[in-house]
Amino acid sequence: MSDLNRCRDILGDLIGMPTVSSQRNLPMIDYLAERLEDSGAVVEVHKNESGDKANIFATLGDDRDGGLMLSGHTDVVPVADQRWDTDPFKMHENEGRLYGRGTCDMKGFIAACLTKIDTLKAAARARPIHFAFTHDEEVGCLGAQRLVEVLKARKTKPALAIIGEPTMMQIMDGHKGCCEYTVSFTGAEGHGSAPERGVNAVEYAARYIARLLQLREALIARAPAEARFDPAHTTINIGRLVGGQAHNIIAGTAVLDWEMRPINRSDMEFVKSDLAAFTGDVLLPEMRRVAAHADISTEIIGEVAGLTPMDENAARDLVQTLTGANSVSTVPFGTEAGLFQGIGMDAVICGPGSIEQAHKPNEFIALEQLDQCLTMLDRLGTV
Repeated sequence: MSDLNRCRDILGDLIGMPTVSSQRNLPMIDYLAERLEDSGAVVEVHKNESGDKANIFATLGDDRDGGLMLSGHTDVVPVADQRWDTDPFKMHENEGRLYGRGTCDMKGFIAACLTKIDTLKAAARARPIHFAFTHDEEVGCLGAQRLVEVLKARKTKPALAIIGEPTMMQIMDGHKGCCEYTVSFTGAEGHGSAPERGVNAVEYAARYIARLLQLREALIARAPAEARFDPAHTTINIGRLVGGQAHNIIAGTAVLDWEMRPINRSDMEFVKSDLAAFTGDVLLPEMRRVAAHADISTEIIGEVAGLTPMDENAARDLVQTLTGANSVSTVPFGTEAGLFQGIGMDAVICGPGSIEQAHKPNEFIALEQLDQCLTMLDRLGTV
């Protein structure tokens, strides 16, 4: 059986496991662990606190510094309310494309890694080859954040990371961070005819939003001249505002969802410190002069670091050698790469399939893309 056919079969198995982020991923973890162990890898399974999700960190070769880590997430986004032409959790092939939830994002890359396990085992004689397969990337990179803590505690860790997100096998060495927040405003209800006697939570949420919009403009001016992102500056988006009861009632509560895509940590800290001062020094004192219980609280839904483009990046250089590609770009979507960069690893994004197909009904990956990924992994044994 050809490598491509083996990869197709493995991918079909993985698609048949509906690892939507809201569900457990343990059947897939067990499947991956068994195949890795059968190939001689030392496999670690790290479960989350509730025990229904897990990461895998596995190693071929001696566990020493300087290894290469192949990284992918096991979870997929939901299919609810999407119009699929076929069962999203039963892989379907048509005209050189494999359809199913997770085919390109990103079980295709994981299947390719398992297909080439013998080649990677041989390559591990030169340097360790590690596999990092995580949970809950789609809802805040929760698994990778846990894995990073495990790696930080180890005496040895990989030096390089290839994150196999779908890039059409093009090399990407940067992306913005993704920070998501939910801000809850607690005011004091009252009759709409006397607004000064209450604390209107919606009004204070609107003032908070106005501050965010001012910060959004300030961030445009902070964009460095050499920024390679599009747009080149940190962005802020207002996602949702819900509050109030009726036309004639002072709104007692409001909830605001917003996100920031920082190009660097200094922008992130600039926004957070400004909002903390505006909330603590301006909004809350005004609210509490009328109602002592009034409050503004912020829940951090997720703060995922971006991948900063670096002049020196051994992972990027390695993938250029493997693929023969000279061009390097950045991606608009977030990945786990920045978390690994944050603990000293050189990281690059390169994987089969197109992000244009991800999260959509009838998600697919082209067999040609899988073949290119298999070729890249094959060449690891020659460099």
